[in-house]
Amino acid sequence: MERYGSDEEGDEQETPLLRGDKEKRIRRAPVCCSARYGLAVLSSFGFFVVYSLRVNLSVAMVDMLNTTNSHTSSNHTGSVCPAHANPPRPKRNHTASVYDWDSETQGWILGSFFYGYILTQIPGGYLAGRLGPKWLLGFGVLGTVLFTLLTPVAANWGAGYLIAVRVIEGIGEGVTFPAMYTMWAAWAPPLERSRLLTISYIGAQLGTVIALPLSGEICFYLDWTYVFYLFGAVGLVWFVLWAALVSNSPNDHPRISEQEKLYIISSLKNELSTSTDHIPWKSIITSVPLWAIVVAHFSYNWTFYTLLTLLPTYMKDVLGFSIKQNGMLSALPYIGCAILAVLSGQLADYLRETRNCPTVRVRKAFSLVGMIGPAIFLVAVGYTGCNYILAVTFLTISSSLGGVSASGFNINHLDIAPSYAGILLGITNTFATIPGMVGPVIARSLTANNTMEEWQTVFYIAAAINLFGATFYTAFGRGSVQPWAVQTVFNHGD
Repeated sequence: MERYGSDEEGDEQETPLLRGDKEKRIRRAPVCCSARYGLAVLSSFGFFVVYSLRVNLSVAMVDMLNTTNSHTSSNHTGSVCPAHANPPRPKRNHTASVYDWDSETQGWILGSFFYGYILTQIPGGYLAGRLGPKWLLGFGVLGTVLFTLLTPVAANWGAGYLIAVRVIEGIGEGVTFPAMYTMWAAWAPPLERSRLLTISYIGAQLGTVIALPLSGEICFYLDWTYVFYLFGAVGLVWFVLWAALVSNSPNDHPRISEQEKLYIISSLKNELSTSTDHIPWKSIITSVPLWAIVVAHFSYNWTFYTLLTLLPTYMKDVLGFSIKQNGMLSALPYIGCAILAVLSGQLADYLRETRNCPTVRVRKAFSLVGMIGPAIFLVAVGYTGCNYILAVTFLTISSSLGGVSASGFNINHLDIAPSYAGILLGITNTFATIPGMVGPVIARSLTANNTMEEWQTVFYIAAAINLFGATFYTAFGRGSVQPWAVQTVFNHGD
């Protein structure tokens, strides 16, 4: 009986050779106009929609608040560093409603998304395997889009209704990543996984990069309600394309070439379980390689969510940038992250395919660079003082290097258990959502006075968590299909 996977790194040395020889015997399907790369591009568009809908409220919130009675100026107030010059723009007449929400209510509104998001991670992976990932992902995003369009109405009804709408949006988005991993398990040839998945998930970075500054411009030239209407309309366009052009697997695709279908199916035939009716929950939960991914994912997201939610605050309250300057500067790190994510995907698959580098080594090396690199430069930010050019440069390098991990632990689920990749992603993303709920709260409690020393503490904590995650993953991560992921007969105890 052929042996699949091992807990010893040494046993994986010949895996890329065997896999590479096997795939070379199968005629490689062209990339241009292929169904698998079409899926990568369309799913990237989907994640662009997902992340733009996630972050647009943080910008719109500024215009949703009633500042008539506020004693603070609409321009930059006090900061640790001197404020930077910002020529005033003409005022526009806005007719949208504004609300008297205190800081606690604002916090609940902004954080409510994650309380829904965490609920559907594991169910999303399970349902994708049972119902098919195409429609689960499609309707999940469509639900988020529809409730995004209802955001202005919910806000007029009251903060409680808006919180409920954001929770429901989180529930809809929660199924997206597990469903997409399930789809890639059937679509991504092993030696093209890094390329395909980094193309697919670059949309998340682009959604953040574009939505942050664009939402500010929409608020200025129109009003805050159009932030939700316009991004919601883009989401509707994506759903129509997704419904018309995507299939659950190569076997179901009406326009895929026979050559590409044969190439994909043949390359995956020894990696997928022949029994999908039974899920080996016990083996999954007790899998050390899975917990290595959990720890790495949690650690990486601590830094990611801390910067995502608090970088604009740091730019304004410490470095002295105005809201106008803030938008583009806050987006810079995510531009770099997106670029390095795509480049790392190309390099990772080149090393595995051409250089016959074992998958486990590639995943660990890219995880180390993508976690230790950001930790070093994040700590360095705290010691730049008011040298804002150096601070922005270090923040950009820190987030950019994080993109390298996209070809590390981030797609390792498909290496160790492609048949259950959606469920595994649901498990790891459940834990990885926790930093989004508690990390920024802890960081804000540590920076009550916005001093350099307080922010240094925040950066040290994030860096230390990143280092721990990288170390744990390096020690326990694996790169081959685990035995329990390809079994055809299961014990009742599983």
